[in-house]
Amino acid sequence: MKNVTDSFVSLGHWPSAGSFGFNTDILATNPINLSVVIGVLIFFGKGVLSDLLDNRKQRILNTIRNSEELRGGAVEQLEKARARLRKVEMEADQFRVNGYSEIEREKWNLINSTSKTLEQLENYKNETIQFEQQRAINQVRQRVFQQALQGALGTLNSCLNNELHLRTISANIGMLGAMKEITD
Repeated sequence: MKNVTDSFVSLGHWPSAGSFGFNTDILATNPINLSVVIGVLIFFGKGVLSDLLDNRKQRILNTIRNSEELRGGAVEQLEKARARLRKVEMEADQFRVNGYSEIEREKWNLINSTSKTLEQLENYKNETIQFEQQRAINQVRQRVFQQALQGALGTLNSCLNNELHLRTISANIGMLGAMKEITD
């Protein structure tokens, strides 16, 4: 402490005429200079430093607040997206189930329709076969009848005279007409 007061006292005793010199006593000059500089810095820099720190604090708080708002918005959007995903997955499952049911139903409808068509084709085939058989039987009957008739006519022509021959032909024509009416 004595050094501090001595340095103030020595300031008052400086010669006023012409010499300039350095005080080489480090212990005497540095604490004074440092205390003056620190005092000036604290006095004038306190407001500036406080403003800088307050501004920095406000920017950090605003950034945190904005980040919290953005995080909240992102969480809300994430929940909405998850809800939409669940809804879409449920709809997809519903479509999948309905699609499988529809495919199964269409398969059975196609099988039933094809079965009915095959049954109808089988009936048409059987009817056609029966018709063709009946027609073939009728044609065979007509040929047999014609051959029998020609054979009988040949026998009658050789055995009968003209008058008997004409009566037999008339009777046979009448019988053929009656048979034709029965078959039609």
